[in-house]
Amino acid sequence: MHAETTTSKICVDVAVKKWMKTVEKLVVLACAAFAASSLFLLCSLCFRFWEAVAGGALVGGDRSQGWGVQEVLKGEEDRGGADGCDLFDGKWVQDESYPLYESKNCAFIDEGFRCAENGRPDRLYTQWRWQPARCNLPRFDAKLMLEKLRNRRLVFAGDSIGRNQWESLLCMLSSAASANDDSVYEVNGKPITKHKGFLIFRFRDYNCTVEYYRAPHLVLRSRPPPDAPSPVKSVLRLDVMDRKSAGWRDADVLVVNTGHWWSHEKTIGSGCYFEEGGKVELQMSVESAYERSMKTFLDWIDKEINTSRTQVVFRTYSPAHSSKGDGKSGGKCHSETVPDFRSSYSLSKSWSHFLNPFTEQRMQNSTRSALKEIDVLNVTEMTAQRKDGHQSLYHVGPLSDARLHKEDCSHWCLPGVPDAWNELLYALFLRRDFKARVRP
Repeated sequence: MHAETTTSKICVDVAVKKWMKTVEKLVVLACAAFAASSLFLLCSLCFRFWEAVAGGALVGGDRSQGWGVQEVLKGEEDRGGADGCDLFDGKWVQDESYPLYESKNCAFIDEGFRCAENGRPDRLYTQWRWQPARCNLPRFDAKLMLEKLRNRRLVFAGDSIGRNQWESLLCMLSSAASANDDSVYEVNGKPITKHKGFLIFRFRDYNCTVEYYRAPHLVLRSRPPPDAPSPVKSVLRLDVMDRKSAGWRDADVLVVNTGHWWSHEKTIGSGCYFEEGGKVELQMSVESAYERSMKTFLDWIDKEINTSRTQVVFRTYSPAHSSKGDGKSGGKCHSETVPDFRSSYSLSKSWSHFLNPFTEQRMQNSTRSALKEIDVLNVTEMTAQRKDGHQSLYHVGPLSDARLHKEDCSHWCLPGVPDAWNELLYALFLRRDFKARVRP
């Protein structure tokens, strides 16, 4: 009996030991699986976090929900890609954390853009930001942008609305510059004025320049041929780029605009006709001339610009707003203090031809490499809603009687609407940088 009991005990002990070993193996396997899944999850989260940080994409305030800003960096947002986000489909949102700077604290603003200092009493026009419908914009980080511009050139070329945007960006970037008075300076000692040439500002600590070249038509304006008819006082040579374009060619980022000078008043109405192939075309319309100038511009990009090195951005037309005439004939906009969210539809006919060369269909179907490489900063419809943001009466200094001057309903107060354009420019800039880093 004792032997049988001992034998049974031994069998039980053996069975228990086998069961324990099996359990131990299962526990080890479970722990290993748990550790592996945890490590994978941790790595995934870390990758997304550092991806966002590297792209400058983490945003604060009410724009920090989710990872929607990643679609800005990854997707074809400016073309409305299915997997991306159309930056330009959105709405204006009031935000009391704006403006990004005050004009009195920025030395780089022309007197005419300093509306608050020139007596404008309201401030609401400075407190709107653009919110895309399907994603969040990266919060503007001046220090990050300057670091990414280190040893590089950012060039604006175009008309005085382009200068408006250029001065806005100078103010936005200078907030991160050294407090020393000489850390940001014009390389030729020129002041900020309505200058008919070019201005180059260097950020000394980053060895980068932010430049502006005046070229209101992008193509060359010159004297007429000797045999031109008497009404022809000057010509726009539609097949020749502006002479200053040689200075843009080697930019790392080139932001181009045109539009306001392509009007009857500023061309044919003032004796400026169109020349192509050495022949003055007296019957050519302004709209046709504009389209031909855009062909010259795109040909120039194809031939002269290395788009793998230079990011080319075309900023679209910025609508003017005035009631009872235009800015030259006594138009008014000084009573406008809030956006008009219907304006993008009511004004479309007056500026649609400026968008024709850059429609989605043309850009997708074109065999022209330049069209495929250009980033379109499509501010037209969003800006059409901002009739409240113009200088109006406040484009003259505080010591002048504004009532004696015509209102300016084309240019913009700073801070103001051009800051929103530059936030969109910043998003395009980060996306280009992001894609360059993740490209195989």
